[in-house]
Amino acid sequence: MDEPIPVCAFLISSDAQVAAINLSDIDQQNDPKVGYRWLHFDLNDPKFEPWALRTLPQTAAMALTQSETRPRCDLLDSGLIMNLRGVNLNPGANPDDMVSLRLWVRDGLIISARARRVWAVEDIRQRVEVGKGPPSIASFLAELTYSLTKRIEKVSLELVENTDEFEERSFAMSRGLSAELASARQSAIKLRRFVRPQAEAIIELSEGHAWPLDTKSAGILREAANHALRTIEELDATVDRLRAVHDHLELQQSSALGRNSYVLSIVAAIFLPLGFLTGLFGVNIGGMPGIGAEQAFWVLTVASVVIGIALFLIFKFSKWL
Repeated sequence: MDEPIPVCAFLISSDAQVAAINLSDIDQQNDPKVGYRWLHFDLNDPKFEPWALRTLPQTAAMALTQSETRPRCDLLDSGLIMNLRGVNLNPGANPDDMVSLRLWVRDGLIISARARRVWAVEDIRQRVEVGKGPPSIASFLAELTYSLTKRIEKVSLELVENTDEFEERSFAMSRGLSAELASARQSAIKLRRFVRPQAEAIIELSEGHAWPLDTKSAGILREAANHALRTIEELDATVDRLRAVHDHLELQQSSALGRNSYVLSIVAAIFLPLGFLTGLFGVNIGGMPGIGAEQAFWVLTVASVVIGIALFLIFKFSKWL
């Protein structure tokens, strides 16, 4: 069998009636007013790419199967190509390792593909199975983008809360904070990399130029666009705050290092003349004063202590200490 096995394949009517379909039904031209077909694929299926290149328009097939994607929303070949990103909520994964979702949409048909599970799509699939799915393509796109955006916003808010904690802990100079701070900055930067173009794609879709929208779907998409823009603003602010915390930590560390170096320099300055004296009187040559005196050692010791105390007091009164 040369055809891929879809993750799910439904015919969804306008009154939410659902029927399972086969890949051969993709060529049927059903009335968009009656319903639409949705086929969802796994890109890891080796049979999907040959089937897409054989069945779909070339531009659509290449958009669905390319290895790297960037969020986009473009009208091509009498259809709509849309790439979206969602946070990775799969077990054991990092949320900032965002998963991609590719869609090819035309009248009466939605084809979606993913390499890793996208939970926003899974939610729609489960709702479709119980007869509560989106009644139209416009509502499908609206609910999908809104669900993806809400999940991204949730992760972004968690980053904001972590940043608040980092700011508090930075004043206490907690150990290990620098490594955690670097990880948080990396997560925020990764999220921002895809959220910004995704917001542009959602805005393009919400304006109704890429796909005709009903009033409800347009409202949902505008709300999703607002959430996406707010998420971008929060991520921008989070990155700036994390940078400020990092700079504060570096300043504290530099100050501590400077103080330690200064103290060591003072200690070295105090012991420098003492080292000179002990080195001078430590030479074993003739004519050295005090060689025959029994109290010479103690005299040198007391003189060294007095010199050390005198130097300490001089530095103290000079406000060097």
